[in-house]
Amino acid sequence: MQARRIARELALLSISQLPASSERLEAQALSTVLVAAIRTLTSEAQDALETAAAELQQSSTRLLNSETRTTDVQSARAMVNEAIELTQTAINRLGMAIEVPEIIQLSNQQDVRSYALEIIGKVREYQTEIDQLLTQSLVDWQLSRLAFIDRDILRIAVTEIRYLGVPDRVAVNEAVELAKRYSGEDGHRFINGVLRRVTDQIKAETRALGE
Repeated sequence: MQARRIARELALLSISQLPASSERLEAQALSTVLVAAIRTLTSEAQDALETAAAELQQSSTRLLNSETRTTDVQSARAMVNEAIELTQTAINRLGMAIEVPEIIQLSNQQDVRSYALEIIGKVREYQTEIDQLLTQSLVDWQLSRLAFIDRDILRIAVTEIRYLGVPDRVAVNEAVELAKRYSGEDGHRFINGVLRRVTDQIKAETRALGE
């Protein structure tokens, strides 16, 4: 289970940077997958720090322009708080980037590589069907408008349930844990709700086929 959990995380973080071709994907070494995952984490950290710097600059400008206006002071304080949160996110991402290689070193590396690439390969192979199922299960949302990390967590969970034989309860729980680690504040609740509707839909389709 530990190897699969690590593989799931690697798949999530590296899927956007690995080749689309199934032949080229199969040829990827674990080190390549790991580098792709670390690049994703460090890129997210850089984006968060750049946004934090912009928020601090805007808050500073507001304070300098009018230190006596309460609304400007409150707005600047909110910006500073947002910048602090973004900086903390960046620190967390960098911490994860350092942590991932050590975790892999302590696990069965072949199992990690095989399952990570299997997930990515199935997501790519069946993405049209997966996205269609997700679209039908979204309420007041469009799949294309979701944050890429949320979209990929959902795709991985559906792939595991539908194409890799993972029990839906396990796949949903693992997706929720990924969302708690990588998504926004309420991301795990959103992910859980969507996947509950997905599993209900899959069960309904299975019952219909059996009738």
